[in-house]
Amino acid sequence: MKSIQAFKLAAGTLLVAASLQVYAQDASAPAAAAEAASGPTTQARQQVQESKAQLKAARAANRALGRKVRAALARDRGIAVANITVRAKDGAVILQGTVPAQPQIDRATEVAKGVAGVTSVKNALTIRPVGT
Repeated sequence: MKSIQAFKLAAGTLLVAASLQVYAQDASAPAAAAEAASGPTTQARQQVQESKAQLKAARAANRALGRKVRAALARDRGIAVANITVRAKDGAVILQGTVPAQPQIDRATEVAKGVAGVTSVKNALTIRPVGT
């Protein structure tokens, strides 16, 4: 029994001695650790804010362009815009939905191309006769 107690005492002493050596640090370590743990730097935060602002401005421009195209389609008497969805991204416009006749599909493309700021038009309109 005494040998087991002696072994435990020796093992405990070794663990304490090893742990004292592992955690020895100089005086600058706590400051560096605190700075790293505080989070992103001011410059990184500023870059994130700038990119968020750019993203917000781009989304607003896309919505404005979509509204311009939708208004131009609504002004044209030859197009039924009730079932047309307009999506815009960086000048590219996508027309989706249904119209009653083929000439309206072609006319919608021409009207959308005529709006200032539109660089390309993808027409995904389909024909769906009235009443179906």
